[in-house]
Amino acid sequence: MERDDESGHERPQDQEREVGVGPWPGGRGTWPDDPRYDPELLAHGDRRNVVDAYRYWRLQAIVADLDTRRHPFHVAIENLRHDLNIGSIVRSANAFGAARVHVVGRRRWNRRGAMVTDRYQHVDHHADAGALAVWAELAGLPIVAIDNVPGSTPLERGGLPRACVLLFGQEGAGLTADALEAAAEVRHITQFGSTRSVNAGAAAAVAMHAWVQEHADPSAWA
Repeated sequence: MERDDESGHERPQDQEREVGVGPWPGGRGTWPDDPRYDPELLAHGDRRNVVDAYRYWRLQAIVADLDTRRHPFHVAIENLRHDLNIGSIVRSANAFGAARVHVVGRRRWNRRGAMVTDRYQHVDHHADAGALAVWAELAGLPIVAIDNVPGSTPLERGGLPRACVLLFGQEGAGLTADALEAAAEVRHITQFGSTRSVNAGAAAAVAMHAWVQEHADPSAWA
């Protein structure tokens, strides 16, 4: 219960705001003649967490459209202990238009934090940092490790490669020695408080946004 500021009486909390949109306005006779649209969503409404431009679109149509506009940076995360941050990193990768996410180590990862964005985001697996390094070399992508270790340079200094792999470590432990060895360079996020590090999911979001600020063209996504 919460208190009504005017009357002083208690009243139930407002119901949670409904997400998305209802059935297509005007009924079946006004449905768009476009194969990207899903008849089930048109008929019953679209309550998914998608931007308005993709309302009522089929999942496959959204992925296909995203594939024409994804950015050339990739995101990789070491998964040694079923890290809960991986889901939130996938969600951020989707939000910032990453080309792909690469899970390094354990194949299984906790999808709860992804909030189903993994349906729209390509996610690959590599057995270890060495396998990721081989893939990145074949793809012509330098690996930029993000960790506050001796010899690293500030992320905010700029100069991130346009096409690259941003590599993050396990929560708490940071990047393994093999991962650091595979990296072409190591960057850190400058901090000003008492804690030694920020959460891995937060660090990934900061690094992706730094890439976006340096290289992205917002008008291409309008």
